[in-house]
Amino acid sequence: MRERSDSNRPDPAQADGADGADGAGGETPGGGSSGAGRSRRVTIPNRRGLHARAAAKFVKLCEGFDAEVTVSRDGQSVGGRSIMGLMMLAAGQDSTIEISAEGPEAGAALEALRALVEAGFHEAD
Repeated sequence: MRERSDSNRPDPAQADGADGADGAGGETPGGGSSGAGRSRRVTIPNRRGLHARAAAKFVKLCEGFDAEVTVSRDGQSVGGRSIMGLMMLAAGQDSTIEISAEGPEAGAALEALRALVEAGFHEAD
């Protein structure tokens, strides 16, 4: 098992599309030597934002992948498997978050999490 290190996290300055990524919803390669680190920016569409139930769905989905997931907003980063951490990001409707993942299933995790967020966490507003 790999030890978690802040030095392996993607540089937030690279997530603005300057490296060729297409911005919101775009994937950004990470800086790890294995090339397995990736990130994706998504906008929260649902009215309640990333509240407790939505955070629980996000965490449950994260747990199904062999990947270390980090979520960032406004310079604050939290683990993707922490309901309280996700809620502390205070990501309301129309907020943009960056989801980063490293590990063997990083790509699949990012795609599944992007789909969950873009689907409004499958909530009927």
